[in-house]
Amino acid sequence: MHTQRMAVSVSVLALLTLAACGTESGSGSGSGDGSDTVQGDVPVTGVAWSVDSLTVGGKKTEAPEGSRLEIDPKGRAKVGFGCNHIGADARVEGDRITFGKPVSTQMACDETTEKAEKAALAAMDGEVTAKLSGEKLTLTTEGGDTIALSEEKPAGLVGTRWAVNTLLSGETATSVPADLPKERVPHLTFGEDGTVHGNSGCNSFHGKAAVEGSTIDFGPPAGTRKMCPEAEMEVERAVLAALDGPATYTIKGSTLTVTSKDGKGIGATAAPAKSEGTQEHG
Repeated sequence: MHTQRMAVSVSVLALLTLAACGTESGSGSGSGDGSDTVQGDVPVTGVAWSVDSLTVGGKKTEAPEGSRLEIDPKGRAKVGFGCNHIGADARVEGDRITFGKPVSTQMACDETTEKAEKAALAAMDGEVTAKLSGEKLTLTTEGGDTIALSEEKPAGLVGTRWAVNTLLSGETATSVPADLPKERVPHLTFGEDGTVHGNSGCNSFHGKAAVEGSTIDFGPPAGTRKMCPEAEMEVERAVLAALDGPATYTIKGSTLTVTSKDGKGIGATAAPAKSEGTQEHG
């Protein structure tokens, strides 16, 4: 259930940078005579990439909604399709990257997600070439397998229905059980009036949520007091612990992370709000 820390020996960010700039002739920090090739750094740290599809052995697999590859400023990368988390070491040379053997958590997932995960594990095992074109990134193996990605635009904190999929405790991250009843999947929505409401895994809740900069100050939540099976109650306790008092938040693409002062936190994904009015307080 616990994710494994995915240390990248050389940042995947360097791959994106070199893919974009590796063939440009020197015109900045170089000598200016055109004899040198400059591989300048492009500030892409913090970009979230949505996984569009994976093609392995000539078979294309559409990635589940919400699939993404993320890179943090420290050079760590993770790939997720909504269930397990996948990571690998990487060695970057020019526009090529050599992945070490990928590692993954071992949770049981639905058939569609498992298919995408297997395709990713196959495509990330060995050397790939990166091609960056606008907001599209393609990683291609020597055998012609590909991972197609698109740059995600940050979702807005307010008004977005955030579906909680990860529970954080210090350096440990645990996925919300995939077999929770649909109506018990925790979610929250921030209002323009400084409030938050949603479902914490068993009960619906609402409370104050004052946003200032990158900080959210949560007031004591109020809500229903139903009892649910222990797995759902365990999720609820973890969610409410993260939404207690001041916390920091970040949004990368469609992913929201909220972390309280004591290290408790949640990870959530932006979800369609088309049926929000009938579900939030159910």
